[in-house]
Amino acid sequence: MKRRSFIQKSALTGGALSLGGALSFASKKQSKMGHKFNLKYAPHLGMFKNHVGADPIAQLNFMADQGFTAFEDNGMRGREIHLQEKMAKTMQSRGLEMGVFVAHEIYWKEPNLASGNLDMRKEFLDYIKASVEVAKRVNAKWMTVVPGHVDLRLSMGYQTAHVVESLKQASAILEPHGLTMVLEPLNFRDHPGLFLTESPQAYEICKAVDSPSCKILFDIYHQQIQEGNLIPNMKSSWDEIAYIQIGDNPGRKEPTTGEINYNNVFKFIHKKGYDGVLGMEHGNSKPDKEGEQAVIDAYKKVDNFT
Repeated sequence: MKRRSFIQKSALTGGALSLGGALSFASKKQSKMGHKFNLKYAPHLGMFKNHVGADPIAQLNFMADQGFTAFEDNGMRGREIHLQEKMAKTMQSRGLEMGVFVAHEIYWKEPNLASGNLDMRKEFLDYIKASVEVAKRVNAKWMTVVPGHVDLRLSMGYQTAHVVESLKQASAILEPHGLTMVLEPLNFRDHPGLFLTESPQAYEICKAVDSPSCKILFDIYHQQIQEGNLIPNMKSSWDEIAYIQIGDNPGRKEPTTGEINYNNVFKFIHKKGYDGVLGMEHGNSKPDKEGEQAVIDAYKKVDNFT
């Protein structure tokens, strides 16, 4: 019997009433799907806490209800395993793709990978090994790597060689699992003294490492401060970019609050056929629920380019 006939003939039975309830629930769930974005923008925990509170699961559900299809969590590595598993289950059921988490301890004030110190390299590689298990647990494809501070006692050439060697060894750990570490250049103003600062430098390092497990995280906020020329630099390094992050300048808040023409930037990214995640690694320009709604509205505005 065809499904349509069955429903029509059973309309007055208890079974049909039960089915009708299920269809009604499905309709309500569909109505909560929210805006359909062109790109995979990924909020983080805390961005919408005034709407739903501190519970990570409630926050993930709220993100999905607004139409977001991805999520990133720098601190995922440090969360309890049971919470990682619970968050992964929620993301899977709500259609949220997991973005980056930070793979290792970042040295903001002292050199580690640039120094060539073998103990520091071993520590880094141990973090990478542990992060493989985290990535599997939460269905992540990418993890953020920051090579740390410069070593002022060494020329840049030696430092680069040390970093490349560490990343080659890390890539050997990640490749069998199909995972990718993404190198994040950071700007001189917020993070003075770091080794990796510009997209051409990251591009050169990725070419030297020569692995599908070592790519670039292009943070638009950082690179606007560090080098500007955003679209040409993205175009030049495109074949090594695996992940993108967002923030307007000045202020590192949502798009439309600063000087970056995010409508044009996102249009470029979309035309390139980018199917990865764009992490919303910024704060909210306004407090409370009003500020959270402003973030959602800003993304709807700048995503309107097709």
